[in-house]
Amino acid sequence: MTKPSLPDLLHAAVDAVGGTERPGQVTMAEAVAEAVDDGSHLLVQAGTGTGKSLGYLVPALAQGERVVVATATLALQRQLVERDLPRTVDALHPLLRRRPEFAMLKGRSNYLCLHRLHEGMPQDEEEGLFDQFEAAAPTSKLGQDLLRLRDWSGETENGDRDDLTPGVSDRAWAQVSVSSRECLGASRCAYGAECFAEMARERAKLAEVVVTNHALLAIDAIEGAPVLPPHEVLIVDEAHELVSRVTGVATGELTPGQVNRAVRRCAKLADEKVADQLQTAAEGFERVMELALPGRLEEVPEDLGYALMALRDAARNVIVALGSTRDKSVQDEDAVRKQAIASVETVHAVAERITLGSEYDVVWYERHDRFGASLRVAPLSVSGLLREKLFAERSVVLTSATLKLGGDFNGVGASLGLAPEGTATAEGDQPVWKGIDVGSPFDYPKQGILYVAKHLARPARDGDRADMLEELTDLIQSAGGRTLGLFSSMRAAQNAAEELRSRIPEYPILLQGEETLGELIKNFAADPRTCLFGTLSLWQGVDVPGPSCQLVVMDKIPFPRPDDPLMSARQKAVEEAGGNGFMAVAATHAALLMAQGAGRLVRASGDRGVVAVLDSRLATARYGSYLKSSLPEFWYTTDRNQVRRSLAAIDAAADDAK
Repeated sequence: MTKPSLPDLLHAAVDAVGGTERPGQVTMAEAVAEAVDDGSHLLVQAGTGTGKSLGYLVPALAQGERVVVATATLALQRQLVERDLPRTVDALHPLLRRRPEFAMLKGRSNYLCLHRLHEGMPQDEEEGLFDQFEAAAPTSKLGQDLLRLRDWSGETENGDRDDLTPGVSDRAWAQVSVSSRECLGASRCAYGAECFAEMARERAKLAEVVVTNHALLAIDAIEGAPVLPPHEVLIVDEAHELVSRVTGVATGELTPGQVNRAVRRCAKLADEKVADQLQTAAEGFERVMELALPGRLEEVPEDLGYALMALRDAARNVIVALGSTRDKSVQDEDAVRKQAIASVETVHAVAERITLGSEYDVVWYERHDRFGASLRVAPLSVSGLLREKLFAERSVVLTSATLKLGGDFNGVGASLGLAPEGTATAEGDQPVWKGIDVGSPFDYPKQGILYVAKHLARPARDGDRADMLEELTDLIQSAGGRTLGLFSSMRAAQNAAEELRSRIPEYPILLQGEETLGELIKNFAADPRTCLFGTLSLWQGVDVPGPSCQLVVMDKIPFPRPDDPLMSARQKAVEEAGGNGFMAVAATHAALLMAQGAGRLVRASGDRGVVAVLDSRLATARYGSYLKSSLPEFWYTTDRNQVRRSLAAIDAAADDAK
């Protein structure tokens, strides 16, 4: 039988999902197929509306080898597993003469643990186990969540937290789930044969396409113990998020509360002398942390160094002791022991990592009003790790609407450990890759305006921005509401919401944090006169096509804070290596966020509107052209009167179309 052509396969899949074939989608599918065939790597920028999911799924399914698709957001995972993959597999089956299996796989703590649910949660302060269902008052929010979880456990087929609607609090979920370190293991657990996490792994082993998240991909790469099945092709969607997700997984943290929990958990199982040693070390660490001031530690202070060495040594002794002693008086001893060891191992690992003092790590103190001080350690860069672990043994395709910053892919490529595109390197020295921009089906110059408020004063950090609030008020009035406000800090968003609620009460202002994100977005989409203000997750997580979002406002260029320990350390490292640290780190970070933020405006072919940047530096600073070239090609103006007329016209047209 003749092998079906890629265009035929793509056409069948697009028909099946009720979509429209786009030239960019065809170009993308051909490039993915080529990369997979020759084992090379590909970066694809595919604008909103391209249909990039099918652009990579169809060639991936056609080649017949196992594929892992890693995404950053739950929304896209759901879309792939519940809509795109079932329809695509059905459509391709007659042409391929096979029906590829697919499965979702997440980290263990995302699945309901039947042992925890039925046997209870090991308790720190008291003998035996804590029956969370009896301890939580049935009328409390926690009690209601736990009762719902118990009922749901008899109905769910996969135990995946994200399938529970509405969801439950993190506190409730923590009492019915375990981390991989706390898990007893299927062979030693009374519920091993029914374990949801184990069943998900078994399904993944049999599947041709495994959909997972960036965090699990990072764990698979970093920890050395494979959690993903062997695969020949890796597709990373929402790839602009990958570096930050990998950094998050590779970051360690120590707090006095965490160390004290570890002490309590091992107290009943470890020899008294060994337990006392850990208790003493914990008290010493807590005393040091009481005096901790936020900021980077270029060198570990002597008092902290001694406290960490004492913690490391005491934790090591406890781990040895817990592994060799038994205490039959403790109910469900294996579970209690496993949780205790997991807690102490985490303390040991972070204390040892900071004590060893790698030049490739950044160490800093943070202080939180509610939770107190924490000690954190993160890799200066994850590029070497990604180059070694991600690109070595498989073909990798990375795609997003925002990968091309400042006109090329080299900025994102460098963060992934890739040499500049087209650089000739010694055999095997650097992964071979290329970048393609397949464009967007939208006509950005006709559908959108980029307005920079050049007349505003240069924003000072945490300074009063009365002129910006005046400008924002005028813009919202011209737009008739319909505004998504993207702010560089939560404080700025709160100040703006408070001020504008009194200035223009006729336009309701929703504020991130006052309701769940899903509820806020739903209410924003439902009423065109409403505005939604918020910070980081809104820059990337809002998809509201139509007349409810016709003005996207950025209060200022979202550079990282100058006192951000990790970003400033990365910037300094680039400068010490002879590069431009500001452009490589701060400007790249800002460009990526601005490109994502600007992408909130045009989500469908009929959308019209304005992206307004209330920061004159975009028009006046030298780096402004780099940032502008990272945004969609909107029609550009600094004329405030022109933009007000345009917004009023767009508002009137939307009203007429009702």
